[in-house]
Amino acid sequence: MRTVVEPDVNGLLPTVESMSQLRHRPLARWLFAVPLVALLVADLTGCGSSGDGKASPAAGTNSNKEVSPAGDIPDTQTYVPFTFTAGHITVKVPEGWGRSEAGGAVRFSDRFNAVELSSTAKPTAPSLASARQDEVAVLKASVAGFAGPKVSTATRPAGSVVLITYQADSPKDPVTGKSTRLAVERYEYWKNGTETIVTVSGPVGADNVDPWKTVTGSVAWT
Repeated sequence: MRTVVEPDVNGLLPTVESMSQLRHRPLARWLFAVPLVALLVADLTGCGSSGDGKASPAAGTNSNKEVSPAGDIPDTQTYVPFTFTAGHITVKVPEGWGRSEAGGAVRFSDRFNAVELSSTAKPTAPSLASARQDEVAVLKASVAGFAGPKVSTATRPAGSVVLITYQADSPKDPVTGKSTRLAVERYEYWKNGTETIVTVSGPVGADNVDPWKTVTGSVAWT
């Protein structure tokens, strides 16, 4: 015989107690279990999502964490003084960056951002004319992907400097084999027969104006 669960005289569905009296009947047990399963599924689903249907952030994560765009040096970057003996200067460089030396030059780098220090003996101070005629030609012959050179002057606490800006290709990534296009700024300082060059570089489009001013503005003769 089929058992049908109907409302009582007050129009209400049977209570759990009254339903328990029907559990020995197969159909009654099924009707009793379905609503409970549905409630459990709904409760578990609600725990994993927010009211608007979007997944809630995992516990312990910070959705407001600031992330710098690729190539941008963070505003929180700290700088430490470094004495470049060969160039007779002290300069502030980003703390924590990797350091390497080759051919008398010192390089500090973090991914595609870099600060490079070099020096050479030069009897006279560099000029706009000498930079355009001599140094741009040397850079064109020695720098991969050299393009768009511009020569100007800039004023820094250490004095007036010749500034050469250009674009170049970074060394190829050992994993991907790809190069990144770099924006390069070459600052040429001179004093008492020594030309000291501070070159800063980073990915094209990165906003590193302030970090590069911090570095080049900290140069002081020793």
